[in-house]
Amino acid sequence: MKLELTFLLIILLISAFFVNCSFTAKAEVTQASSGLYVGVDIAFESIPQTEQLIDNVSTYTNFVVIGCAQKIGNNNLGGGIYNETRLSLIAQYIFNKGLNFIVFSDDPSYPSKQWIENATNEFGSRFIGLYFADEPGGRTLDQGRESIIQSAGNFSNAAAQYVNVLRSAFFNSKYAVTNNFAYPTEYPLFTSDYGLYWYDYAAGYNTVFAELGLNSGNEVYSRQLSIALCRGAATAFKQDWGAIITYSSAQAPYMENSSQLKSDMLLAYNNGAKYIVVFDSNPNFTQNILDSSQLGAIKWFWQYAEANPRTVGQPSDRSVYVLPPDFGYGFRSPNDTVWGLWNANWDGTASLDFVADVSMCVVTFLQMFNQSLDIIYPISNATLQSIGYKNVIYWNDTSIVPNMPSIPPQPAATSSRLPSFNFPFHFDFPEQPHDAIMLEMYAALTAVIFAICIVGVFLWRRRRSASAMEQE
Repeated sequence: MKLELTFLLIILLISAFFVNCSFTAKAEVTQASSGLYVGVDIAFESIPQTEQLIDNVSTYTNFVVIGCAQKIGNNNLGGGIYNETRLSLIAQYIFNKGLNFIVFSDDPSYPSKQWIENATNEFGSRFIGLYFADEPGGRTLDQGRESIIQSAGNFSNAAAQYVNVLRSAFFNSKYAVTNNFAYPTEYPLFTSDYGLYWYDYAAGYNTVFAELGLNSGNEVYSRQLSIALCRGAATAFKQDWGAIITYSSAQAPYMENSSQLKSDMLLAYNNGAKYIVVFDSNPNFTQNILDSSQLGAIKWFWQYAEANPRTVGQPSDRSVYVLPPDFGYGFRSPNDTVWGLWNANWDGTASLDFVADVSMCVVTFLQMFNQSLDIIYPISNATLQSIGYKNVIYWNDTSIVPNMPSIPPQPAATSSRLPSFNFPFHFDFPEQPHDAIMLEMYAALTAVIFAICIVGVFLWRRRRSASAMEQE
């Protein structure tokens, strides 16, 4: 890590208190938010349990994700069928309770065109849209069973593949999910993810839920980083965004406790999320997992939001950090991947410095601006000016990072790791926990900063003493 960069970032951190005060003062004059959706993602198969959960939450939510197929057998690897009769029963039950809903699918033919036409007539505006596929960015970063890309020559090629494959699923093939309705004038597309949010929007998603939980890490700044990336992308593409609280552990009881759940919902609320959702299902999708205390946390949050109408800051209240072009880095740890194809230190030399410098800047600016930071990829100057951010910070600004290259080093081409991607989608819930975002990096960078400060003071004192002795 460059010594100049470290000292410059230390100086920037010293001013953080004053910066945050100025942002807080301005946020107080923004307009109150509207159109908040709070609810649960019901991802288990049982109709009676689904109806019971809807009964429990109907007085303190207004939104439901119908998130499960009917099971076949005891596996959770695509072993389900989509039963539109079942879907209609659940949708009608939700509608009768006065709630809004979206429908999950990983099959482009479901719901059918006929079902959607019927739903339009029967449920009207309470049927909001389709949640199509799940975690395309995160699965690509982890090169899971349904990774969008398996090989690429460089960053730009990886980005183009990712966007084009998803767009094909949406619009440009016989499998396109939008064949069943008028997109985007009739129904928007939703997904949730834990990385590559920008490219989800670039491919055509209208709303992305940033996952807060196991995939995003358990530290405050890891969650704020996910939000900064997702909100920044939504702002640039003029779309909506939300947050979904998912597993905090790969073992039962899976979900975080009620205290942390309240904290995460408040975090999303204070950052301006339009949708705040809590996931509910065991890994086999056979039963719910939210207990009375967690449901109580959702109820508490609902009452809090009613009693405390939020003010949603505008982009002019925020700063933005602009990443290198097509830098599909996961940002979950120093060992995370770029596009799932390259490790952060793929060549062990200059590239490692480049990734470390960008990562350290992201951490530093999050500490400075906290909820007033968005993170985006390059866009035209005209578009950036139209958004109206208060401060724009570029990744290769040499006043912040001396000697940073204008273009990031490009890796060598990678070989294919997985079989070619096939439609339809059959995404399953993650089987393995992921690294907490930046957790190791925070500890390492903190240690480095303190060490450099101590060494710097020591050397300064030695030089001063030596100079005094020479004068004597």
